[in-house]
Amino acid sequence: MNQMVAFLPLLIVMGAFMFFASRRQRRAMQATIDLHESLQIGDRVHTTSGMEATITGITDDNVELEISPGVVTTWMKLAIRDKIEADDFTAEAVIEQAAEGA
Repeated sequence: MNQMVAFLPLLIVMGAFMFFASRRQRRAMQATIDLHESLQIGDRVHTTSGMEATITGITDDNVELEISPGVVTTWMKLAIRDKIEADDFTAEAVIEQAAEGA
């Protein structure tokens, strides 16, 4: 009986860890699902490999990404990591203009 009481705190800590880990994983999965459902044609995105592109077409499982003018590739939606917000566009434009002017 004393041995079981000694393991009780360990079991409680392990249970709490498993609860919070699964909760964090569920939240991350839901955020990914929400991102994929919110994708629209014309959105600028980053892929999981780090490429930036513009969405030109969307199907249930795939997206068509324009990686440079006239070059369109097909990717799985799961490869989309995040959207590039409008504020990021202006920062990129400023950096490009500074590089061209130098």
